[in-house]
Amino acid sequence: MASKGPEDEHPSVTLFRQYLRIRTVQPKPDYGAAVAFLEERAHQLGLSCQKVEVAPGYVVTVLTWPGTNPALSSILLNSHTDVVPVFKEYWSHDPFEAFKDSEGYIYGRGTQDMKCVSIQYLEAVRRLKLEGHSFPRTIHMTFVPEEEVGGHRGMELFVQRPEFRALKAGFALDEGLANPTDAFTVFYSERSVWWVRVTSTGRPGHGSRFVEDTAAEKLHKVVSSILAFREKERQRLQSNPHLKEGAVSSVNLTKLEGGVAYNVVPASMSAGFDFRIAPDVDLKAFEKQLHAWCQAAGEGVTLEFVQKWMDPRVTPIDDSDPWWSAFSRVFKDMNLTLEAKIFPATTDSRYLRAVGVPALGFSPMNRTPVLLHDHDERLHEAVFLRGIDIYTQLLPALASIPALPSDS
Repeated sequence: MASKGPEDEHPSVTLFRQYLRIRTVQPKPDYGAAVAFLEERAHQLGLSCQKVEVAPGYVVTVLTWPGTNPALSSILLNSHTDVVPVFKEYWSHDPFEAFKDSEGYIYGRGTQDMKCVSIQYLEAVRRLKLEGHSFPRTIHMTFVPEEEVGGHRGMELFVQRPEFRALKAGFALDEGLANPTDAFTVFYSERSVWWVRVTSTGRPGHGSRFVEDTAAEKLHKVVSSILAFREKERQRLQSNPHLKEGAVSSVNLTKLEGGVAYNVVPASMSAGFDFRIAPDVDLKAFEKQLHAWCQAAGEGVTLEFVQKWMDPRVTPIDDSDPWWSAFSRVFKDMNLTLEAKIFPATTDSRYLRAVGVPALGFSPMNRTPVLLHDHDERLHEAVFLRGIDIYTQLLPALASIPALPSDS
């Protein structure tokens, strides 16, 4: 049985559920409906709305609340509009119904990743404007497409455009992860994603013979080397309680291709790997190691990069940094615990950091299991509403930071 009807529901929750019903699911997201929804929110809040088409059909929507001192750099609140695919047969409720059960859990794709944050930004701004606040720094809210497929037709293009430079972003917030404990997690960096395809060529022949120098034998050597590295990193993580997942490198074998028939030794085979490399790793040296593993396997073994991020950045999290100081002080004042980590995967924050904008990944969800990309992704309405309270405290603190040397 569902809980109280819409007429008894908190308006912010109703708005959240409306946004969840917009099917911005990959690979065919309805970005037009999402942009129209955001335009309407801008109109209701008295905010300017700019639509920047970064690629044909791919629009970044920017809602702006001007500050009182335009000479200062701005606060950028980023979120993405797309969500990952669903397998409805594994869900308890329609993933695009935004069903709320009798306990207050809202089920839907995007409840955690990350339509919750989009609405929390909007509702925090609404509350602050209704209370008559204004702040020295301008606040921009950017809603970007395509994050779930790498951001290549979204934030990656947007940060290169004059419309982005005109925002004068000095500091950014972007998505984080839920935390099942009482603490809130904040991410100050993230691992570099490398998608690598290793191709091995060798002598073909009949499947009944001991053919020498086969593609499979050589590919097996590379796979063994890479999986040995994986095990070494796994053991390093497990043996050190002070290390978190994002501080070590991971790799998974995700694709194997080759062969035409059971009785034919193939002339070529390939393996695909998903590397997530810790930010303190020397990437050039690591690339040399990959090539060395291929060379050691024999002639005819090559690698290519399907995706290769080479610009990891770290946002400062010491109290001497004014952005971190303001951010963390809010949690101290609210008697809330912060856990600072390296994000284990990738977000659009990497593009922001790469152009010099310090960014923190933060989604205000504690006492909540991590269910992004999972079946039955859900969020409790009380956690969602508490997130609005937190942003209502965060935004004034960040937007009121006095002029900094970087502002000039």
